[in-house]
Amino acid sequence: MKFELSDDQALLRSSTRDFLARACPFEASRKTMEHDPRGYDPALWRGLAEMGYLGLTVPARAGGQGLGTIELAIVLEEMGRACLPGPYLDVVLAATLLAAAGGQDALLADLSAGRTIVTLAREEALFAGGPGTPARFEAGRVRGTKYFVPFAAEADALLIATRDGVCLVQKPFAVKALATLDPAQRFGEVRLDHAATLVGPPGLLARIDLVAAVGAGAMLLGIMGRLLEMTIAYVQTRQAFRRPIGAFQALQHRLADMLLRTESTRSAVYRAAWCLDTNDADAGLACAAAKAYAGDASRLVCGEAIQMHGGIGFTWELDLHFYFKRAKTLEQHYGSTESQLERALVATGY
Repeated sequence: MKFELSDDQALLRSSTRDFLARACPFEASRKTMEHDPRGYDPALWRGLAEMGYLGLTVPARAGGQGLGTIELAIVLEEMGRACLPGPYLDVVLAATLLAAAGGQDALLADLSAGRTIVTLAREEALFAGGPGTPARFEAGRVRGTKYFVPFAAEADALLIATRDGVCLVQKPFAVKALATLDPAQRFGEVRLDHAATLVGPPGLLARIDLVAAVGAGAMLLGIMGRLLEMTIAYVQTRQAFRRPIGAFQALQHRLADMLLRTESTRSAVYRAAWCLDTNDADAGLACAAAKAYAGDASRLVCGEAIQMHGGIGFTWELDLHFYFKRAKTLEQHYGSTESQLERALVATGY
């Protein structure tokens, strides 16, 4: 079995990293996160469309690249490394669902070209701790309440997960903004009593949940890799007792543990992506395990990075806290660690 990326995949990784370094330097991302109420830069969004990233999983017939989950994981790892602000993962998940549903080529072409933003409304009031009833689709209308809808205020349409299937709702719809830990993410509460189009059966959501788990795990992997790089650079320059603090064995052991967690996450994420692309029987277990492990590992790596930077580790001036907040958000979103462990148990037959 070959565990290396193909030449085309390696080129995708390097070109994505180069593009993000030019188009999305961290100073620009910080400005967007701190000052732009939309949570993303429209000029950067157009650049992502021109480079083909918005249509990465969209079939070629609809103007996309028609690539697989491994390629998506490669791109998302680099976007996690850059701490990209915006709804990229959410839009790609919506596009993946629409492509699987079929019959939505015109909308997929608009998504790929960056003309339309569609995100997936998955979570119910029950998830948010309330007693609410899951959304229903009846007589051409969808009714219910969705919480933590990503970039709901910025979306042109929403894909609504209901017990009866997945529905498409076009603007206008009222959005109540929700407070977020991650300044690069926007979430909203949407109360629905709207005309809707049924685009696919409930079974589509199971596949999208697996893709979401791999995507979030890949972004966490990118965050972990970047924080490891930042921490190694810092301990090589920070002096204590006339020596770089990286020369002390205790810190070397902690860095080695960060590297172990990062590379173990890499193995779990890319195996899960391979399972999805090959329709492997263990895909459900692999995806749940990858997301659960990435959540736990990122918590350790982020914590160690902040501690080894000392008192400045969580100050506003340093970039670390943006990565930490993104990791905490991703840990809970797209299936928390606890829910993914439950899915893994179900997948094993317990």
